[in-house]
Amino acid sequence: MLRQFCRLYLQPAPDDSTLIRWAGFIEPDTLEQLNEHVVKLARQLRVTRGRKLRTDPTVVETNISYPRDSGLLRDGVRVISRVITRAKELVGTSIQNARTVFRNRTSSAKRLARQIADEARRRGQEAEAGRRATYQRLLKITEATLKQAETVQVLLQEGLAEESAAAVRRLQESLDQFVPLVKQVVTQTRRRVLEGEMVPATEKLVSIFEPHTQIIRRGKGYKQTEFGRKVSLDEVDGGIVSRYRVLEGNPTDDREAPASLANHQRVFARPPNLFAGDRGVYSAENEVAAPQIGVKQVVLPQPGHKTKERKSHERQSWFRRGMRFRAGIEGRINVLK
Repeated sequence: MLRQFCRLYLQPAPDDSTLIRWAGFIEPDTLEQLNEHVVKLARQLRVTRGRKLRTDPTVVETNISYPRDSGLLRDGVRVISRVITRAKELVGTSIQNARTVFRNRTSSAKRLARQIADEARRRGQEAEAGRRATYQRLLKITEATLKQAETVQVLLQEGLAEESAAAVRRLQESLDQFVPLVKQVVTQTRRRVLEGEMVPATEKLVSIFEPHTQIIRRGKGYKQTEFGRKVSLDEVDGGIVSRYRVLEGNPTDDREAPASLANHQRVFARPPNLFAGDRGVYSAENEVAAPQIGVKQVVLPQPGHKTKERKSHERQSWFRRGMRFRAGIEGRINVLK
C-alpha cells in the first residue's frame, strides 16, 4: 500500500533492495564528484553565492548491535561455520577427518555467549571467575573454528575445478575477509578479559560486519559513546552542502576548520563573508586565521569561562545573527541522516 504513494514524477519508486544495490555501485570518489557538480550548478543558477559558510561535525552510527567480546566471538564462529558448510558441498566429505573439518560449532558458541551474558549480571569474585572460565571455553571454540577455516582454505585451493571456480572464489573471498577479523577479536578478548589489559579504542574491533566502525566519545550527555564514523559537513547559503569528509578516529572539531575554509576558497574563488561553527569548532588559532584570509565575520562561540570583553563581543547583533545561521545546519544534518 505504501509503495502506491511513493512516486517519482508520477512513476513508481524502486524497491528498497534496488536502491541499496544501486548505492553500492557508487564509489566514494564518484559521490564526491557528484556533490561538486551539484555545487557548480547551484552557483550557475545563483542558488548560492557562497557568502556564508557553516560547518559542523556529526557522528553517523553504523547499524550494529552493542559490541561485546562474547557477541563478536559468537558472530565470528557463526559466519565462518556457515562458509565451511557451503565449502563442504564443493570439497566433499571423502577427505580425512571430514567430520572434524566440517563441524559446525555455532550452537556451542551461542550457548556460551548466553551463559556469559547471564554471568555478567551476577556480582562477586565467584561470578567473575566463572565468566572468565566461560570466556576461555568460547575462545577455544573460536580458535578451533579458525583452524577448520585454514584447513578448508587449503582444500579449496587444491580442489579448484572449472565448473565450480566461481563458487570456490566466493568462498575463499569470504574466508579471507572474516578470518583476520575473527583473529583480531580473539586477540583483543584475551588481552581485555583474560589478561585484564585496557585495550585502546583505536585497536578495538567492534563489528566483524562493519569493521570500519570506530568508537567515538564526544561528551554528549544523552549518549556518552557512539559507534560509527565522524563526518564533517560544510553548508553554504542556499542550503547547499559544499563539502563533506569522513574522518579517521575522533579528532577534535576545530581541526577541520582550516580545511573547510580552504575548500570554500577553491570552489568559490573567494573566502566567505561569514564563517560559523559551534563551540567545538572554536580555537584561538581558527579565530585569528580566518580574518587573515579575508573572512569578515567569524562566529565561533568560546567554550568555558568567558571574560567580560568576550561576552560583550558575542552579544553583538552580527554575532547573534551568525549564531542563528549556524543553528540551521543541525536541521540539515537530521535530514541527511
